[in-house]
Parts: sequence; C-alpha cells; structure tokens
Amino acid sequence: MSLLLDEIAIATARLAEAGVDSPRTDAELIAAHVHNVRRGELHTVPDSEFDARYWADIGRRENREPLQHITGKAYFRYLELDVGPGVFVPRPETEVMTGWVIDRLRAMNVAEPVAVDLGTGSGAIALSIAQEVPRATVHAVEGDPLARSWAERNITRYVDGYTAGRVLLHEGDFVSPDPSAGLKELAGLAGTVDVVVSNPPYIPLGAVVPPEVREYDPPAALWSGGDGLDAVRAVERVARWLLRPGGLVAVEHGAPQGAAVFWVFPEEAGWRDTANHRDLARKDRFVTAMWP
Repeated sequence: MSLLLDEIAIATARLAEAGVDSPRTDAELIAAHVHNVRRGELHTVPDSEFDARYWADIGRRENREPLQHITGKAYFRYLELDVGPGVFVPRPETEVMTGWVIDRLRAMNVAEPVAVDLGTGSGAIALSIAQEVPRATVHAVEGDPLARSWAERNITRYVDGYTAGRVLLHEGDFVSPDPSAGLKELAGLAGTVDVVVSNPPYIPLGAVVPPEVREYDPPAALWSGGDGLDAVRAVERVARWLLRPGGLVAVEHGAPQGAAVFWVFPEEAGWRDTANHRDLARKDRFVTAMWP
C-alpha cells in the first residue's frame, strides 16, 4: 500500500504544478478508474498492479484534459452519465437549478407534468427530472449532432430503468429568432408545457476560461454573444411560446450575470415572480419566472 500512496502523492504534486484545482482528488479518482474500484477502495489494490496506464492518464490530466473525459463518466445528482469529446460536461452548480425544477414539478397539481430541456447536452437535466418525477415527460432538445449522440446514449442507458421511456430527444435550434421554425418538433406543445429549463451557453465572447473549458468543451455550449446572454434571450422567447399559463422557466447563467438575466424576464413582457437563485457556493446561478 505504501507504494500506491507514494505514487498518488507524486501524481498529486504533478497535477498541482500543472494548475489543476483539485490535484489529490483527481489523482485518487484516476487511480480508482484505472483499477476499476471506488475511490474508498484504493487500499485494496495490490502495489504490483499499479501500472503505466495510471501515469498515462495522469499525463492527460496534467495537460488539462477534463477528468470526466479520462474516466468517461460524469456524476449528476443520482445519475452516472457517459461523457466525452463533443459534449458539455455537466457541472455540480446545475444540480441546484435541477433540484428547484424537480421540486416545483412535484408540487404542481398536474397528473403527468411536461417539461422541456433546451440544450440538453449529455441529458443530465432531462434524465434527472424523469428519474425524480416519476410521471413526468421530458422533451430534451439538442441541435449539435455529436452532443445529441451522447444524450441518446445516456437516455438509452436508463430507458428500461428509472425513466421508462419518458425522455424524448429532439433535434432543434432553440436560439432561432422564431421558435416555431427552430423547434418544429415541439410545435404541438405550444402553450401546454409546465416547465422550461435550460443551462444554455452564457460565456461572453473573449472571456478568459480554464483550459479544460477552452480546449475541450464544445464551443457551441460556451459562447453566447458579446454579453453572453444571446442564448438566455432565446430561452425567454421559447418559454413564452411553450409555457401554459402559470408555467415556469428556469435558466442558468454566470455568477456576474444575475441582475442582467433577471431583466430578460420583465413584468412588461408578461412574466411574474421573476427571482434570482444562488448555488451552493452562494453565487448567483439561475433565474426563474412564471408565465404570465
């Protein structure tokens, strides 16, 4: 065991030198991945089995490849999701907004609620809703073919279990100026949806971001105009089109954007009860509103 601990300590130092935010955690998680054990079971790995693959994966993380690309997995609420190149890696911050949506859907006096997830990526939000709101149907929209293939993979993985075929994947462009043109597959839902939720791209063009984001997350999932709010405004247009009276919208944003996003959903446009919400780090993270 001492050799394994020594190797992990060396890997931790290398990752720290490379600027990785959580070097010890990543060093241990990569070791657990290589040896197909849980992180808490590393003490069961014989030193003789500590092989070169570990150092190859540590090298990838040193080069700032996301941990989730190395392990092929991302964890979101109660789900294990397949992820890799071409799809946005779901973040812990988004779990808070997803929980808010789940709580509201459960509280609605609706037998079979309907939700729409715009820009579903890996399917994290849509699958979590379907898993935790047993009678809900979730329409997951993704315009990028590669990202959509990851969503399809994850939806298929859970189709016979938690979600029972209640996540429906659609091709569509939710940032189109005309929602009815960009989201033709959802035309039949106009004016009937209970909740619209989205973690859209919201990084302003030219903003400085970590290498893991800049080099590995798909650009279409990151950048959104000079102020970062082009896609948020598109979510507002789509929500007006899809929501029933009393329906809700929830949209994620960057920490400095809370006030600006609040005013994307003004009373003058018909919105009510617009509110800012914080994530677990107490940073502004998403805005919700009711229509109309």
